[in-house]
Amino acid sequence: MRTVYVVSDSQLNEIKHNQRQEELDNLEASRKRLEESYQSRIKILDEREHELQDELKALAPAEKKTEIPDEDSQKGTAKD
Repeated sequence: MRTVYVVSDSQLNEIKHNQRQEELDNLEASRKRLEESYQSRIKILDEREHELQDELKALAPAEKKTEIPDEDSQKGTAKD
């Protein structure tokens, strides 16, 4: 046996309104969590990007110093 509820039009409208408001609240909360997560991830990526750039800067002078003697030594052997 099924239970049947009888509600007035105004009660039905209130129920629909409450359901829509609850859904809207859930969407807004979900959007907020998503944006916070996105911003957190962007921050992590930015930090890693800066770390890598700093590492590349630190490695660049060392590479140039090692390349210069190699080039000079190759030129010196070519002259001999």
